[in-house]
Parts: sequence; structure tokens; C-alpha cells
Amino acid sequence: MKYEFITDTAAEGQRIDACIRRFLPELPARTAQQSFQRRDVKLDGRRVRPDVRVTAGQKVELFCMEQAAPLVDVIFEDEDVLLVNKRAGISVEPDEKGGVTLSDLALKHVRLKDPAAPAPRAVHRLDNQTCGLLLFAKNPRAEAILVQAFRERTMDKRYICLVRGMMKPPAATCHAYLSKDAKASRVFIHDNPAPGARPIITAYETLESGPVSRLEVHLITGRTHQIRAHLAALGHPLLGDDVYGDRAFNRQQKVQGRLCLCAAKLTIDTGGALPGLDGRAFSVKAPF
Repeated sequence: MKYEFITDTAAEGQRIDACIRRFLPELPARTAQQSFQRRDVKLDGRRVRPDVRVTAGQKVELFCMEQAAPLVDVIFEDEDVLLVNKRAGISVEPDEKGGVTLSDLALKHVRLKDPAAPAPRAVHRLDNQTCGLLLFAKNPRAEAILVQAFRERTMDKRYICLVRGMMKPPAATCHAYLSKDAKASRVFIHDNPAPGARPIITAYETLESGPVSRLEVHLITGRTHQIRAHLAALGHPLLGDDVYGDRAFNRQQKVQGRLCLCAAKLTIDTGGALPGLDGRAFSVKAPF
């Protein structure tokens, strides 16, 4: 199989292996690594190593022995929704790093069946490095209903994560306030009300306890980076989180660049607006 694409301005200065992950998200990382090992990756016609940096407007060609995986990992689909299992490392919507998004792949998926289908719209968000269940609406009516359901917190979202240390108590519902620094692309947690800070509620239950603990987290409010920042503020950062976490501990555990956070369970409740979906519970296994 041969894959090719032209780099854009967002890819300027990126390593070519990272650029390939962005532009060919359906291609397994192992497959790309094998192509580099066989020297089957070209940049503007020249064979290159994975650490070569790209500039905008260059042609990347990759030859591999196997076909890419399906565009999206579909968990459930009907005329109203598309529920997929998002892999880590792909953004839901366009961002400053460029490349193909999950929304792009969802659009290609629905148009394989119906070339005139409207673009699916994500009704909630997952960070680039978070994997798991992501729900798209396939029409404006379903989008309005689902967005309202998430806003009113009738949709039940549960996450699985690994954190540093043992939680005390082993289960709790935690309240705090979160403020956002958009320029720094990070958030801050406050114990008390602060200018620009919004209230957050995060509940957790310990599933396995030890130097690294496994938690199920109930995201009651859904703010940017809420789970990552709130657990870090409690003294138990997520494994693999180099923004809010413990980089030395991540290196010790050999999980650098791999955030151990998965949106593992979703129960849908639209108050009867989408009766075929109400009460449906979906789950995926965390890959860690």
C-alpha cells in the first residue's frame, strides 16, 4: 500500500514520524515504524529517517505491507448518532498542530454510505491524548438534543485512569474551582472561588490501589482538562501527564508521552427526546 500527502504550515518543523501520525491517523504506529525500518518513507522523493524535520509544502510518501485500519472504530451507529472509540493522539477538531482530525474521519465514514450526508458533529470533547468513547450527532436535531443533555448533565460519563500513589479516602466526590489560561493551553485549580474560575465536581472510586492506582472517575462537570488538573491538585497526577503530572515518575514508569486516561463508559439519557437511545450504556476497555 502507498500513502501520500502534502505537509501544511502547521507541520512546519515537526519530525516526519510525528507528521505521519497526524496526517495518517488510521495507520497503526507499528506499521509506520516498520516502513521507516525498511527505508520505505520518502520526503520529496528522498528516503528519510523518522527524525527528519519537515517544512510546509513537502510531499510525504509512505509504503507499507498492510492496509490501514478502518477510518473510525465504530461502537454504535444509527440514523441519529455515531459513537466511536477514539484512539489517543488524534484531535477531535482542528488545532495548532494540524493534521487529520477525528471529525474528518467521521465525515469520510458516513459519506462512504451516503455521499450527501451532513458532517457529523461532536457533541462533547476529549483531549488529543485521551482515548475512549466520543459521541457524534449525525443531524442538527440530534445535535441540539445531545448538546442540551450534556449541558444539563443527564449523560453519565465514566473514565478509567492510572494515577500516582494511593487515594485517601479510596472514594470521594471532590469540589473545586477551575480557571483557564488559553494562551498557555492549561488550567488551574482553586480551593475557593477566584476571578474567572468556574465550579467543578469530580468523583472517583479506587479500583486498584498501590504505588500506581487505577481509578474510575465520574465526570460530573465537564471542564477543560478537569480530570487531569483536579487529580494533580489532589496530589495524584495521571500517569503519562507531562503537563500537570510528575515527569520523573512518568519516566520511571516508562509511560512518557502516553496519557493513561480513557473515556470508558457512557450512558445516554435525553429525557425521551431520542427514545431509541435512552438508557443505552456503552463501554470500552482501557488500553492500559
